[in-house]
Amino acid sequence: MPTVAVFVGSLRKDSINRKFAQSIGKLAGDRLTFRFVEIGDIPLYNEDLWANPPESVLRMKREIEAADAVLFVTPEYNRYFSPAIKNAIDWGTRPWGKNSWSTKPSAVIGATPGATGASAGQNSLKGLLTVVDTVLMGQPEVYFQYKPELFGEDGSVTDAATRDFLNKWVDRFAAWIERTSEPKTRAQADARVVA
Repeated sequence: MPTVAVFVGSLRKDSINRKFAQSIGKLAGDRLTFRFVEIGDIPLYNEDLWANPPESVLRMKREIEAADAVLFVTPEYNRYFSPAIKNAIDWGTRPWGKNSWSTKPSAVIGATPGATGASAGQNSLKGLLTVVDTVLMGQPEVYFQYKPELFGEDGSVTDAATRDFLNKWVDRFAAWIERTSEPKTRAQADARVVA
């Protein structure tokens, strides 16, 4: 089953984007394995720190490289995506020639209490993800207005229409990962040629 490194742009403990991502991970459990990547302990990007790189940065890069895909779950701050995600992306592209994001299938989702569902934040992030060489899924988009009553205490999606909508997105993301992933071994590459 493909593994997805999940980056939640809101660092607060009760983040609705974290809750939203956890609910989708629970829903997707039979198709994708979500692995949440801690980014709150990563210092602000500073090229000088590569002389003795922070362990939190090296850990994050290892987690990206070990995953089959990446998912960015961003709130919207002043019509833009989360600065925590920007910082993680910057660290992940360095040092020069060691871009951990390169060719990773990716997707962007987000939630807000308001009706726009982090649409401006998501759209601002999408341009950056193509620049850092992820293979970005463009459709379907998820601009989600987060309402606690759609979810159970355990994080399950209790509303049938919401569950159906999110399941369709999960199916598309799983198919995107399958379609755009580069083979990791020679045997996988040979199998893909035969298929």
